[in-house]
Amino acid sequence: MSEVTRARVDAWTWAVRLFPTRSAAGAACKAGHVRVNGERAKPATMVVPGDEVHVRGGERERIVVVQRTVVKRVGAPVAVACYLDRSPAPPPKEHIAAGTRDRGAGRPTKRDRRLIERLRGH
Repeated sequence: MSEVTRARVDAWTWAVRLFPTRSAAGAACKAGHVRVNGERAKPATMVVPGDEVHVRGGERERIVVVQRTVVKRVGAPVAVACYLDRSPAPPPKEHIAAGTRDRGAGRPTKRDRRLIERLRGH
């Protein structure tokens, strides 16, 4: 395992398995989906132990505090030891399933669509 004192944020987020590929981590940084200590992070932004990294992606936001810096991809048990997860709990499955329709029910009407959006909180 390659441990250093500082690491690029795109390499670190990929190494601890917050992103599936290094290019996806870099693209997320460029798009503004990664913040380090509250500031928008470029791919080359350096992280050190103690930094707080916010990653937006998928359905939920991840908030992690850097414990150890690594630049090579590590296994899942080692990756979890490299950060402290302070992410909010994922929404309950009932909220995710709200607004799903039975298969074969056809296209939703305007009224159905508005009810679905209301259930999802939009």
